[in-house]
Amino acid sequence: MKSIPRYQLLALVLVSLTSLAAASHHHGPPPPTPRILAFDHMYGVDGPFVGDANAIRGIPGDELPWAVAHFIRGRLDTEGHLRIEVRGLVFADKPSVPPELRGKNDESEFRAVVSCLTEQSESEVGMSNVTTAGFPATENGDADIDAHVQLPNPCVAPIVFVIAGSEDKWFAVTGFESEND
Repeated sequence: MKSIPRYQLLALVLVSLTSLAAASHHHGPPPPTPRILAFDHMYGVDGPFVGDANAIRGIPGDELPWAVAHFIRGRLDTEGHLRIEVRGLVFADKPSVPPELRGKNDESEFRAVVSCLTEQSESEVGMSNVTTAGFPATENGDADIDAHVQLPNPCVAPIVFVIAGSEDKWFAVTGFESEND
């Protein structure tokens, strides 16, 4: 019986180990979970949305107007992971707001609501609102919301709200108002 030279044996072992490592290694990180909604702005409750008269998806606006002094941006993925970066969600500088509250947030926490339309049956559409726990908010109106919510299946026409930590009234909702009007 003829023996295999050492260099050929070593080459065969190296090729086998390389093939095994390549077969067990993924080609990069897994793809990100698909987004169903991403936003770079929200609309602070104002005008006809203040109070109970014109609730959106069953959620009334706060009884005083709010403004987004800096920005609110976020994303929601198909697994219900919701991230919202809130910077400067404060009472608006309007005559209806007491002077001592203007430009401030008086809530210690903000929560988020994801509102979806969903199928109730083959012929009926319903609404599902899912609320996060509270996240700390500063007097300057800053907060970071990072939560997982149980989305209905299907989740159609999602809307995201930032609401009070202490009551179910919204301060901001996905949308915008042009500064040009």
